[in-house]
Amino acid sequence: MSSIGTGYDLSASQFSPDGRVFQVEYAVKAVENSGTVIGLKGKDGVVFAVEKLVTSKLYEAGANRRVFTIDKHVGMAVCGLIADARQIVDVARREAANYRSQYGVSIPLKYLNDRVSMYMHAYTLYSAVRPYGCSVILSSYDLTDGPSMYLIDPSGVSYGYHGCAVGKAKQSAKTEIEKLKLTNMSTRDLVKEAAKIIYLVHDELKDKNFELELSWVCEETQGRHERVPDNVFVEAEKCAKQAMEADSDSDTEDM
Repeated sequence: MSSIGTGYDLSASQFSPDGRVFQVEYAVKAVENSGTVIGLKGKDGVVFAVEKLVTSKLYEAGANRRVFTIDKHVGMAVCGLIADARQIVDVARREAANYRSQYGVSIPLKYLNDRVSMYMHAYTLYSAVRPYGCSVILSSYDLTDGPSMYLIDPSGVSYGYHGCAVGKAKQSAKTEIEKLKLTNMSTRDLVKEAAKIIYLVHDELKDKNFELELSWVCEETQGRHERVPDNVFVEAEKCAKQAMEADSDSDTEDM
């Protein structure tokens, strides 16, 4: 990766002559090799959709989930190395618990995002540690302030988003997300769109099997982060598969 000399990727605390930290870039590559994760923020909540790649038929269904509840009002979807991501989940849960014990109220997502992103950034500063090989998306819904969503990169950089995607097919997913009028859409509509996008960007040639994970935090759940109910999940998956079939039929007709 280095264009000027070698040896600048041996430490996370060392810059290359052209101002890059290669250890951080390698961590970003680890995220890009993971299944696609998307977050969509609508008018009344936030929806997560995860393409959890299943590399063996022997794995138990539902194991190694990539969507977590941090506090009752905060959800987190993770992309990249799952062991690294679990450590970030643990840090976020401790921060949320500390805030609640100190102030007696739930932590606002803005402050949780700041604390988690600072923690991840600290691991890019010292030669004795390595950056976390994961990106995380945080979501929350407040009855007063409405929905909010943040994406944190392995570098510790974070932004607020209306729609975001990370993982293998992030570019294709972003293209699909940009077609949606997110601010006018309800969470029930977003669940269907999120499922469609995950099915659309999944590469069947390289990765045969995958599990779809869906969660939401919205007005309907009274601000609690929960997995999407089974009936809504089944309907969304059905719509996604129908959209895929319609897409493949139109491609066949064009040929």
